[in-house]
Amino acid sequence: MNNSIHPSRKQFAAKIANAHFDTWRIFRIMSEFVESFEDMAEIDKPLVTVFGSARTPADDRYYLEAEKLGTLLAQSGYGVVTGGGGGIMEAAHKGAFNAGGETVGLNIVLPHEQKPNPYQTLSLDFRYFFVRKVNFLKYSVGVFIFPGGFGTMDEFFESLTLVQTNKVNRIPLILVGKEFWNGALEWINSSLSGHKYISPEDVELYKVVDSAGEGMEFLRECHRYGVTGTVKYDI
Repeated sequence: MNNSIHPSRKQFAAKIANAHFDTWRIFRIMSEFVESFEDMAEIDKPLVTVFGSARTPADDRYYLEAEKLGTLLAQSGYGVVTGGGGGIMEAAHKGAFNAGGETVGLNIVLPHEQKPNPYQTLSLDFRYFFVRKVNFLKYSVGVFIFPGGFGTMDEFFESLTLVQTNKVNRIPLILVGKEFWNGALEWINSSLSGHKYISPEDVELYKVVDSAGEGMEFLRECHRYGVTGTVKYDI
C-alpha cells in the first residue's frame, strides 16, 4: 500500500497547510488593523457613526431623515462614519458632504461587490467584518441606528452589549424611527427584561427618536459638557 495517499496522511498534510495559512492570515489581520487605525487617528473631528440599511431607496422617509442628519452633524462640527454603501449610508454621507463635512466610509469587500457611495472624503476598504466593526466604535462619540436588516441589528446589539458590559465608555446610542423599532423594543421589555435576562436599567442605554432633529437635540444634550470616546485605556 502506498502510504503517501493514505487518507490519514492527507489529513495530516492538510492540517499543516492550514496552520501555515492561519499564521499568514494573522499578519493580514494585523495589517488591516494597523492601516485603518493610522488613517482614522488622523481625523481631527469627533466622529458619529450612522448605521442603517443599504437597501433604503432615495425617496424613503428614512433616507431623507438620514440625509438631514448628515447635514446637521456636519453643521455641528461632527464627522460622519458609515459603512460606505448605499441607502442610509449614502444618505448620511450625502447630507454631510454637501454641507462641507468630513465623511468616512468603512467599505467591506463582499462576494457581491458593495458599491461605495460617491460622498466619501475618506474611503477605507476592509476584508474582515470584525476589523471594520472595531473601527466603527473605536473612533465614535455617538451612534445613530436607522431601520435595517440583519447587519444593522448586529451593529446595534454589538454596540449595546459593549456599553452594557462596560467594555467601552458609554456613548449615545440613538434609534431613529419609533414605528420601525417599536416591535423590537416591546420584545426587549417583555421577554428580555421580563425574564430578567437584562437589568431594568439596561433599557435606558439607548434613546428612541422619530427624526434627525430630535436625535441631534439628544446628542447635543449628551455632549453639553464635552464629548467622550469609547476607548477605555485601563483595560
